Amino acid sequence: MKETITKRVKSEADYIIKTNKTIREIALEYKMSKSTIHKDLTERLIEIDKERYKKVAEILNYHIKVRHIRGGESTRKKYANL
Repeated sequence: MKETITKRVKSEADYIIKTNKTIREIALEYKMSKSTIHKDLTERLIEIDKERYKKVAEILNYHIKVRHIRGGESTRKKYANL
């Protein structure tokens, strides 16, 4: 794997661990696609650093568990503004 990709993946992993943001939010910060960020954090990171991967996987699993709640909040806000 190229050194630039390795640095990017580590940076993304550190950022999600530090901020607990979602993949969408990280994609906006890094100006990359959600697909690339997801691939970096789920496939590439495990090859680079397994300890970071475990921490990131916990965060991503949490986001999956609460996504139905966040979706409901977004819908409520949308219709409250109408």
